[in-house]
Amino acid sequence: MAKTTKLALVGAGQIGGTLAHLAAQDVFDEIALYDIAGDMARGKALDLMQAGAVEGFEARIDGGDEASLVRDADVVIVTSGLPRKPGMSRDDLIESNCAIIKKVGELIKTQAPEAFVIVVTNPLDVMVWVMREVTGFPHVRVVGMAGVLDSARFAHFLSAALGVAKNDISCTVLGGHGDLMVPLTGYSSVAGVSLDEWVRSRRLSGDVLDGIIERTRAGGGEIVKLLGTGSAFYAPAASALRMARAFVRDEKRLLTAAAWLRDSYGEQNVYAGVPVIIGASGVEQIVSLSLSDSEQAAFQQSVSAVRELVAVAKKML
Repeated sequence: MAKTTKLALVGAGQIGGTLAHLAAQDVFDEIALYDIAGDMARGKALDLMQAGAVEGFEARIDGGDEASLVRDADVVIVTSGLPRKPGMSRDDLIESNCAIIKKVGELIKTQAPEAFVIVVTNPLDVMVWVMREVTGFPHVRVVGMAGVLDSARFAHFLSAALGVAKNDISCTVLGGHGDLMVPLTGYSSVAGVSLDEWVRSRRLSGDVLDGIIERTRAGGGEIVKLLGTGSAFYAPAASALRMARAFVRDEKRLLTAAAWLRDSYGEQNVYAGVPVIIGASGVEQIVSLSLSDSEQAAFQQSVSAVRELVAVAKKML
């Protein structure tokens, strides 16, 4: 009999609920929605189970505020925390969300000590660091979901500008999940042709590309402003699930994630977005890319901003 796969979602808000729905139709047999608002989590779980009778999925979905819901999860995706409000940066959330992630990390350490942990809570790179510090898990089993999302936003804006199918676009975005993220035009392509070549051949205006890059960096804030309350949830949920699937299925997928840098890209002992291979062991490899001098400088500037916030979080812990 095949081993069942279990996903625990800590935070049953918009991202958590969307994740539960997507995961039930995908790779997981058991899904737990854990939230301090227990009845809200129970209600969403019941609603989703009834949706299964329509959509034909058989995954078991439970919800509530009992710590035992998280027990023995293969993957834990953490979305708990306060969302951004219009005018706020991701970094504005550090004090409140640091305290929340500390409690969540203690829960995961007790209930799911072998789990692969994916953090979605902002400010992302700092919250991944907090999670790793609290759990004490191997760094390869604690990552942040940002690069998949940022790359998807980059690809969407390129698709709209060029009139090309999203499936023909591949994008790479490095660095911290914030306004200093670094979209790499040389490692982003349309039908295998790099964006740099598209600009050289005048099939894409350099000014248009610059505008797309800036919109990518501000992509989350744009959605926060439009929504008025809350932040993006469909694309973040889909991005986190892609990472979870790569772990459970041992897919060896090349994805960009906030991973621990021991000595990569000129940085040490910090979490930042880089290309990684995700398989059954977690982050199995960090893929090194050759960066131009300007890209390397931009990456270091982005990581420096992460380090400044980590220093703040250290005082809170």
